[in-house]
Amino acid sequence: MTATTPRSPKPPSNPPPKPLSGLLAVLVRIERMGNKLPHPFWLFGVLSVVLALASWALSAAGASALNPATDKTVTVHSLVSGEGLRMMIDDAVTNYATFPPLGTILVVMLGVSVADRSGLLPAMLRAAVARVPAKWLTFTLAFSAMVAHVASDAAYVVLVPLGAMAFRAVGRSPMLGAVVAFVSVSAGYDASPLVTPTDAVLAGLTTAAAQTIDPDYVVTPLSNYFFSIGSSVVLALVVTVVTEKVIARRVAAMPEEDESVEHETAEHETAEDEGTVDELTLRDEERRGLRRAGLALLVYAALIVAVMIPSGSPLRGEGGSIVQSPVLTGIAVVLAVAFLIVGAVYGRLVGTVRTARDIPDHMAKGLREMAPILVLFFAISQFLAYFKWTGVGEVMAIRGADLLESAGITGPVAFLGVLAVCTVINLLVTSGSAQWALVGPVFVPMFMLLDIPPEVTQAVYRIADSCTNAATPMSAYFVMTLGVIQRYRRSAGIGTLLSLTLPLCLAMLVTWTLLFYAWWALGIPLGPGVPVR
Repeated sequence: MTATTPRSPKPPSNPPPKPLSGLLAVLVRIERMGNKLPHPFWLFGVLSVVLALASWALSAAGASALNPATDKTVTVHSLVSGEGLRMMIDDAVTNYATFPPLGTILVVMLGVSVADRSGLLPAMLRAAVARVPAKWLTFTLAFSAMVAHVASDAAYVVLVPLGAMAFRAVGRSPMLGAVVAFVSVSAGYDASPLVTPTDAVLAGLTTAAAQTIDPDYVVTPLSNYFFSIGSSVVLALVVTVVTEKVIARRVAAMPEEDESVEHETAEHETAEDEGTVDELTLRDEERRGLRRAGLALLVYAALIVAVMIPSGSPLRGEGGSIVQSPVLTGIAVVLAVAFLIVGAVYGRLVGTVRTARDIPDHMAKGLREMAPILVLFFAISQFLAYFKWTGVGEVMAIRGADLLESAGITGPVAFLGVLAVCTVINLLVTSGSAQWALVGPVFVPMFMLLDIPPEVTQAVYRIADSCTNAATPMSAYFVMTLGVIQRYRRSAGIGTLLSLTLPLCLAMLVTWTLLFYAWWALGIPLGPGVPVR
């Protein structure tokens, strides 16, 4: 299931209302600005040059700050020096090899690749929406998208066309199904009832940022797990309510296409009806494969729990701690093995895993798709290493914390600042890891000095990094979704898709923010052993 190449849209039958016209004009300017930005790889290269010049100027000016956490004075070191040049050359390989998210994401993806390539993940998504009653379809599709985040960007490719087909199968607008799937995957990208590769990447970057203040601080992929579970349910409900009360009416009120397009679309739908049902319906062996995979997962989980029960178990942490156990601190390995087992069991039954050799082949193919992010990680790892070595980030964080404290700005107000800044940046820099690598080294240490844990700052960032994903034409998947809805409405353009996604994005942003504040005010742990304050 892949999207067709977007056709050139026809002018809409009716001009959009003035508020929407103004909003579209702003988005067009944002799109043009974003298109002028270099690839994130070169963006971090440019930022490294800017950092070198800034470190030189600040070092010459004698910039420094007293770190209250260590009672040591932090001074800025210049990259434009012999020492700086030696560091950049000598440590380049080490910077990359020890980059916290690198090993974690690679290990997790070894298992996820087997589950994906075996067909398990797509089958799970199809099973979730295939026989759902029409009245529950919107929520089921939205929540399935939250689960689908475990497949990273593959969730878009599978679920957006699948959502359109599912809605058409129950007599509803396929455009609506595509929009529900797209918004749920993109605007809810950092929420899931499962631990996802994104959790591993963000945790690694947050750890690197936190260690500028506390060298021993470690943020695990489970650091926001409880909040992520709650968020996935709440966001799926928000998508359901707004879709049924607003978006469905907006789609129904759209002017009819001209007769030739209607006729062609009707013929297209008639020809595909049988194929649509076939694509949604699981074969008998797929159903058996899902049952066997589920049973294998239960056995795997039961074995881990059984081994952890004895107080002296090697899977417990110091003093018998469960929170600091190897199962949680090494969650990447546990997850990788889980995905590998269920993917292999499913693939063996349906025929996608015939021999033992197929498993490493699936792993290799999955890691091959990781090549773009591995290239980006090299640039990010060097920039963060320079940032830490110069001391610029630490000085900025200390000065910023002092400024906030002297102004009487507390956590709740500071959180809004992070949300506003990152939400705007997200319209231009759509890579969540790239954006967090850019702002995390400032915000995380700054808030640590205000006694706000890194996990809390990361939770705030997750909201800002997600909600505007479905409202920016800078996203490749925005264009892909536009191609999908143009199958059903030829005149659909960027404005059409924005008019359908914006209400959902804004509702999710407001609700998710309120959920975080309620979570924070009640002191509910964000994850296992992670106090919210």
